[in-house]
Parts: sequence; C-alpha cells; structure tokens
Amino acid sequence: MKLLSTLAILSTLVAHAAGQNSNPYESLKQEIRQSIARGNVWLKSQQKPDGTWDDGGIPAFTALALTAATRDPNLDRKAPFPEHIEKGYTWLLAQQKEDGGIYNRGLSVYNTATALTALVAAGREGYEPAMVKARKHLISNQWDLGQKKETDNVNNGGVGYGSANDHTDMSNTYLAIEALALSKKVIEDGKHGDQPDLDWNAAVKFLSRCQNLEGSNDQPWASNDPKNKGGFIYSPGESKAGEEKLPDGRTALRSCGGVSYAGLLSFIYAKVSQDDPRVVAVKEWLGKNYTVDENPGLGTQGIYYYYQTMSKALTAANINTLKLENGKEADWRKDLAGKLLSTQRENGSWLNDNGRWMESNPILVTAYTVLSLEQVYDSIPEK
Repeated sequence: MKLLSTLAILSTLVAHAAGQNSNPYESLKQEIRQSIARGNVWLKSQQKPDGTWDDGGIPAFTALALTAATRDPNLDRKAPFPEHIEKGYTWLLAQQKEDGGIYNRGLSVYNTATALTALVAAGREGYEPAMVKARKHLISNQWDLGQKKETDNVNNGGVGYGSANDHTDMSNTYLAIEALALSKKVIEDGKHGDQPDLDWNAAVKFLSRCQNLEGSNDQPWASNDPKNKGGFIYSPGESKAGEEKLPDGRTALRSCGGVSYAGLLSFIYAKVSQDDPRVVAVKEWLGKNYTVDENPGLGTQGIYYYYQTMSKALTAANINTLKLENGKEADWRKDLAGKLLSTQRENGSWLNDNGRWMESNPILVTAYTVLSLEQVYDSIPEK
C-alpha cells in the first residue's frame, strides 16, 4: 500500500509539472494548423493551369496565394517547393516589367508590393535580382511634389496605386512600407551596389497627416474628439467611414479600423518609437474600438482586410493582450483565431457576404484569412 501511495503522489506531481509547462495555446495552435492546411488545399484547387490565381490580371491575387502557401506551418521548408508553388512563382516573376514593377493591368504599387512580399516569403537567393528591381519601383512611386525633399504637398511621402498620380492612400503606403521593410536584408550586404531608399521622414509625415491627432497632424480636419483621436483615415482629407459635425462646428473625418492597424504597422516599420505620442494614440484608439465582429467604422466592409492588418500590426508591436477602454485586456490571438475558425466554410474557403473592395472574391478572402491565421500561429508565445 505504501508503494502504491508513493506512486500516486509521483503521478500527481508529474501531472502538475506537465500542466505548468503546457502551452495554454497548444490546442488552439493545432486547430489553426488544420484550418490553414484546409485553406491552402482549397486555394491549390483554384489555381489555373498557367500557375495563376483568378485571371492573372491582378498578380497580387497570385502573390497572396503563394505567400499563404509558403508560410504554411505544414509545409516542409527543407524540401523543394511543391509543383503548384513553383509554377506560381515562375509565372509571377515573368510579369516583372522593365521599370521593376510586377503588374499587368495597372495598380503597379499594389501588385508589386504584394508580389515582393511573396518573393520574401519564398526565401530564395535566386529571386534577389527581381526583388531589388521591385524595391526600386516602389521607392520611385513615393510622392514628392512641389519643392523637392519638402513635404509641402499633403500627399508627399505617401504612395498611391501607381497607375496615375491622382492620390496617395494609407493602404498602398502601408503595403509598400511593409514590402520594403521585409525585403531590406536583400540590399544590406551591398552585393547589389548602392541602392535607393524610401524617404522615411517624409513617409512618417504622410502617416501623421492621415491620423486624427491634432498635435502631430498639421491638417485642419484632424480631430482630438474622443471617438476619433488616434485613429487613421484612408487618405489626407478622405475617410471611407465618412464624416460628422463636431460640437465646435468643425467637420471630423471618422477613423476606421483596418487603416488604423495599417498605420500602427507602418509606424513600427518606420522605426517610430512605441513611446511616441502617435503610436500611443493609435493603440489607445484600437483598444477603445476593439472587436472581431466588424471593421470599426465600416461594419462588414473590408473585414478580412481588417483581420489581416490587425494580426500583422499587433504581432509587430509585440502586443500579447490589447488594453481596452474598460480597463480589461483582450487576448486578441484567441479572439481573432476563434472568429476565423468559426467562419471557415465546409470546402476550406472563406467569403465575405459584403463585396466591397473585392471581398466577394473567395480567393482573395481565403488568402487574407490563411495569412491572418499563419500570423497568429507564428506569433503565439512558446509558453
């Protein structure tokens, strides 16, 4: 009996130790991993014989699907890429133009930035020359109107779609900033010669002009009213969430979720300190408006874009729990993963019933979602 009692105590101690060392996210990680696999299997089934996704007119769709495939934790990175991934990259590289852009029917910045990120995800040295050319294309599309090297135009420092100089916006600017930051290692060893770089000071000025924060935004529309302070709008003077009259008679442009996360991510890649008032303010706005049920300010419009910018920005900011307005903290990984897992369709894909910004396209939305889940998966703490 004494021996049995001792064994029982030892068994309890072992179980307790195992519980202490277990990762509370372990079960969730397994669910995410399976969901990613199903999503990528569905994406593979949608690839065209020429290696493209969708019709090839928008290389970004192919690039997003390739990034989702190559970041899959189920993929054996030591083995050669599966045939469909090889075929996709072969097609993508063939779309590069003499100006370095990777595009077909315009939208050169959007397509090139997304393609460059896909090339980074592949991790292949042989892709470096194409990446260097793509970087130059993105850098050349940063606006600098009026007096050179001066931010005397509200659009200066930002980046637009690249097809025409009609406007700059947060979406293209953040995609370009992200692609350039992720691909920077390609030029750091100097083997490709002297390389241009983004005017990062001008970029930060542009970001500031898209943020509702009177202390750092010199534009008359900037507002410190409690509902909008710290959040971002789509472009200087334009919000996709509309506008409203303030008690003092001024017109406020409403902040919205997806571009606010894009703003936070851009500040981080631009090496703006986490203690900077602009970074502090956007994190406060995101905490006040935290939700995984809608894209704040826009409802279900662009909600999968919102999920992707959320997962990337909070990971880059090293935020494990987001401080909310009520003093509580949100475990955003569990909340976001739970939402995405619950909305995966039976065939492995995702779809937004609201078709704004092409989210009626299941290829785009599924790629967005797989990438969001991969970001969550990779960022989960070890313990």
